[in-house]
Amino acid sequence: MEQYLQVGVISSTHGIKGEVKVFPTTDDPQRFKKLKNVILDTGKQQIPLEIQGVKFFKQFVILKFKGIDNINDIEMHKGKSLLVTREDAVELEEDEYFIADLIGLKVVTEEEELGILTDVIETGANEVYVVESSQYGEILIPAIYECILDVNLDTQTMKVHLLDGLID
Repeated sequence: MEQYLQVGVISSTHGIKGEVKVFPTTDDPQRFKKLKNVILDTGKQQIPLEIQGVKFFKQFVILKFKGIDNINDIEMHKGKSLLVTREDAVELEEDEYFIADLIGLKVVTEEEELGILTDVIETGANEVYVVESSQYGEILIPAIYECILDVNLDTQTMKVHLLDGLID
């Protein structure tokens, strides 16, 4: 399992006092109001940052970090990810999982191994799991109780029931 979870990506600076515009990659951008610390992943190092201020603008979150008071101190980090530790992540309900934990699971039915879960598509109604199968190609499985029978992160497997028409 991933040690860190992505909550956003710095898209641009905001003003000249070191604020950044962040595209949230969490399903609840309001969580930034309660978040005290994030980790900036520069690709070479991970820099802990303390959140000093949070505002919202359209689909973006505007963040101000403690100790960063100039546009020049943050501008080079455009496009970089903001991460949280698992301890700072939101608590999940029963039968909820972080997408990062689902990617790479072996997907099986009662009869056979289908393939590996490679992506999660978020739609309005429900998520759809993308499974790469050597036998069937790409399989799209809706994340509904009728299809997803069991997720076991310890054994890295997902047991599914395929509705008629999901594979030819």
